[in-house]
Amino acid sequence: MGRSTTTAMTPSRRAFLAGAAAAVGLGASGCGTAGSGAGGAELRFYMQKTEVIDYFDDLLRRFEAQTPGTTAVLDSTVSIAPQFVRGDPGDVGCFNNNLELARYLRRGVLSDLSDLPSAGRIRTDISDLTDQYATYPGRTSVLPYSLTAAGVIYNQQIFDERGLPVPTTWTEFTDVCTALQRDGVTPIYATDRDAWTLWQGLFDYSVGSLVDTGEFFARMKEAGEDVGLGAGVSFEEGLAEPMERARVVSSFFNPDHAVRNYADGNLAFGTGQAAMYLQGPWALGQIALVDPDLPVGTFPLPLTEDPADTQVRVNIDLGLWVPTETPQPEAARQLVEFLMQPEVINAYNLDNLAYPTTTDGPAQEDPRLAGLQQYVDDAAFYQGAGTFVPASIPLGNYVQAAMSSGDFTAMLRQLDADWRRLAVRGGLV
Repeated sequence: MGRSTTTAMTPSRRAFLAGAAAAVGLGASGCGTAGSGAGGAELRFYMQKTEVIDYFDDLLRRFEAQTPGTTAVLDSTVSIAPQFVRGDPGDVGCFNNNLELARYLRRGVLSDLSDLPSAGRIRTDISDLTDQYATYPGRTSVLPYSLTAAGVIYNQQIFDERGLPVPTTWTEFTDVCTALQRDGVTPIYATDRDAWTLWQGLFDYSVGSLVDTGEFFARMKEAGEDVGLGAGVSFEEGLAEPMERARVVSSFFNPDHAVRNYADGNLAFGTGQAAMYLQGPWALGQIALVDPDLPVGTFPLPLTEDPADTQVRVNIDLGLWVPTETPQPEAARQLVEFLMQPEVINAYNLDNLAYPTTTDGPAQEDPRLAGLQQYVDDAAFYQGAGTFVPASIPLGNYVQAAMSSGDFTAMLRQLDADWRRLAVRGGLV
């Protein structure tokens, strides 16, 4: 979600990177090595995550050291559109994989990277996630760089003191919540005031646990302006059961959830005011600032009675791409290969509480995320439903309203109406 997750181990890994990056050549077929073919180039590298700018700036300086005469300028931007509108999209992009990026992928303005050696190391079950948004025939336009997984963060001490198990079924989850309430403990801390926390957490977890989000939204796009009850696919019908589960989950929230924001949530959870928190790894660093010794773990929210159904919410937090308009295609590809080196990509993901996208990547070492590792390994994951909803539809505000009124059906009907409106205008990716 674009929040900082860099941990205290970063300096030591950066020191490791300094030696590794200097020692490892690229050996890229068709690209030469890091020290050849790109000399004299000036590359513009666009990074979306402002909290890791310093991290990537260090990497670019190491790339320059390996590539005499080449300079790499880092720029940050939260939007891709202005670059392409100006006809000046930079040379290498490193962005969240989302609907905005999908627009440009679909238009064919991102070059084919399928012949790069690193492309052959990408897990196909993760590259398939990119394809759920958009594809361009015959091209691999985005190399997934970093995968983040989000679930239920829980206070292990609160659970252990009460002998509560980590729930693996819907009944176990509601039983745990009920037991916590009886003991005067807030089961789940929610922060409705920041709408993104509602759709990232309650909405996405509830939908993804019961619906194949990729398949559902593929059908929604195909139906376009015809979505609705009786059309075979709709928000109102397809997401009714998940929203009923969401309503139950929300009954275990802190009473003042409507007026609490993300910062409030991190502070409250960090000080032991709740047993669980529907957040991703970006929150762990903030919680650690409150109490670095707080024993926490993470598990995926179970919404069925079969543990085999349980999956974890993921997103491709960063993906690498090269515009077709770059005047320095070979130098840009060399930079991509440098960043995809195991010593570089693996260190970044371990440092930033993310998971590798490559077949040779190591497991995430942070014990706070151990409960999600097997789900990532087994590809028991889904992309958040909210990431498939165009930004012009105010999903977060709709979920806020549903939380206030208790009427999730009205929210789903509104989503159907908005979807039809966008389809008529050609606003769907």
